[in-house]
Amino acid sequence: MTPAAATAQVSELRNSISRVIHGKDEAIELALITLLARGHLLIEDVPGVGKTTLAQALARSFHCTFQRIQFTSDLLPSDVIGTSVFVPSTQEFEFRPGPIFANVVLADEINRTTPKTQSALLEAMNEAQVTVDNKTHPLPQPFLVLATQNPVEHHGTYPLPESQLDRFLIRIRMGYPTRANEKAIILNHSGTQAPAGGRPTMEANDVVLLQEATQAVKVDDSLLDYALEIVERTRKNEHLLLGVSPRGSVMLHRAAQARAFVAGRDYAIPDDFKQLILPVFAHRVVVNTRYVSTQRKSEQAEGILTEIMESTRVPL
Repeated sequence: MTPAAATAQVSELRNSISRVIHGKDEAIELALITLLARGHLLIEDVPGVGKTTLAQALARSFHCTFQRIQFTSDLLPSDVIGTSVFVPSTQEFEFRPGPIFANVVLADEINRTTPKTQSALLEAMNEAQVTVDNKTHPLPQPFLVLATQNPVEHHGTYPLPESQLDRFLIRIRMGYPTRANEKAIILNHSGTQAPAGGRPTMEANDVVLLQEATQAVKVDDSLLDYALEIVERTRKNEHLLLGVSPRGSVMLHRAAQARAFVAGRDYAIPDDFKQLILPVFAHRVVVNTRYVSTQRKSEQAEGILTEIMESTRVPL
């Protein structure tokens, strides 16, 4: 795939999503980065700001299989990954795949289900496969989990453990739209039909080719040293009980490659790393309880990371 063709396809993906999601260019870019970096996306915000709409728009931007799982307290792991069913005609057990076997999986309100069901996603998100009855079943490619959660309401929720959060490449917040964009949203939803836009622009195999091309983006050693310096400081910072894991370092590298690729470059620059520190690292660190303030822990973690970033020399 030529660089020009790749840039054109990424632009088509972006435009397809933008027809549905108004005024959220940063959220759209981070969603594309997550897709191209073979990661998973956690969308955390209050109800009604477009979390589910973004997931559906991304799924509709290319020809793929899409499944939405509404996570509730009574959901079982077998409801997600599938189960083996005895077939009388063959006198054998046959595996019936669950909704996790799709290119794009929307895990809606993931923190409303029990830790046992949450853990059913771990193998799928980390290794793109599911093991049932000692048999491993590969998941279709590309494979992307988009999970949503409401950070405000805590009644009847089960906060995601650090091991689960670490599986997500990026965490984003949608935020409220501007008045002009909200007016466009109202007009777009004024009828009984679904919002216009979001037509497929390519096949699933084309997305896999884009993911492979993303891995070829060049990253200078000085940029890796810059990223690792920030990672090391998170592990030594007294305000943080838990620093960034090695998986987090790998994820930042992949995300920076994807950001460069989305920008039409075959090489990464310092800004690719700097702009992704917060969305990639903030959900991976844990604030020390001795320093917890009135801010939400996520916002406090972002503040600490910002201070670390500002005191770390950026390579020229």
